[in-house]
Amino acid sequence: MFVKDYMTRHPIMIEPDKRVTEAQKLMGESNIRHLPVVGDGKRLLGLITREQLQIAPEKLGSLNVWEITRYLADLTVKKVMIKRADLYTISPDATVEDAAALMSQYKIGSLPVVEDEIVVGVITETDLLIELQNLLGANEKGWRVTMRVPDRIGEFSRLSSAINAKGWGIMAMGSVRAPKTPDYWDIIIKVRRCTEEALIKTLEAIEGLQIIDVRETDITTN
Repeated sequence: MFVKDYMTRHPIMIEPDKRVTEAQKLMGESNIRHLPVVGDGKRLLGLITREQLQIAPEKLGSLNVWEITRYLADLTVKKVMIKRADLYTISPDATVEDAAALMSQYKIGSLPVVEDEIVVGVITETDLLIELQNLLGANEKGWRVTMRVPDRIGEFSRLSSAINAKGWGIMAMGSVRAPKTPDYWDIIIKVRRCTEEALIKTLEAIEGLQIIDVRETDITTN
């Protein structure tokens, strides 16, 4: 899974000499929260976020209504944007895990995607959450199962073999270390074409594996 497959291609962009009021209008009409600022040839110069468009109350408190109007009219994107030197960016060939790591480490909601400093896309935290849903089959009807297994070779195979032997379909599978239990893994698996009763009976028959949760998911409730 690469950034280029999940980013927004050809994102809406703005030039640095445009007025902040234009950026506000553009972001509102397009329902976006991140607006790359570019120069000639779509070269990245900065980024506008909704936070950059907020004016400090102490600034407005010292101005009358006419001064506020003039202040906003004269304010340009260049004056409020996050400058290129302070931005984190990512390559389209990076993995989505790389993007998620950068966003979580630096507590940012988006990354401009660049090639040779040219903006080719934007990837946001929302894009990553959508992909997490897809990765776990959240938008498909079926049974979502969480199984706790020992940290040893062959446990994935035992679980998938038991399900495949029944002729059921495995739509998705993922794993994380069990919370507060580092010697175990929690495997999340999405199964279809079975009943809950038959599924639980099959899982209970696998020695050494613990059923943590079984629930039905439906695309109408996700």
